[in-house]
Amino acid sequence: MLSPSWEGGGPKGLNTIGRGTSKMAYIITEPCVDVKDASCVDVCPVDCIYEGDRMFYIEPDECIDCAACEPVCPVAAIFAEDAVPGDQTRFIEINKDRSAP
Repeated sequence: MLSPSWEGGGPKGLNTIGRGTSKMAYIITEPCVDVKDASCVDVCPVDCIYEGDRMFYIEPDECIDCAACEPVCPVAAIFAEDAVPGDQTRFIEINKDRSAP
C-alpha cells in the first residue's frame, strides 16, 4: 500500500493535476510505438497505463507519480513531462488527447 507524505495540504506524489489542466505526470514517447513491451504495465501499482492501437498511454487522473514505469521501459520511452526530449515533445499532446474523455 502506498503511503504518501503530506506537504502543502495535499499528498506529495499524487497527481492531482488531471485532465482539466495542461500538465501530466509521465509521458510515453515515440520509442514505444509498435513495440508495446508492457513491462511498464506490469510494474504500475495503480494500473494507470493503457494499451492503444500502437503504443501505451498513461492516464493522468490515475497516475500517482511513483515513476515505477520509467526505469523498466526497455526502449526508454517514458519521461516526466518536464524531461521529455525536445524531439519528442509532440507526444505530450498525443498523450493528453489519448487520455481525454
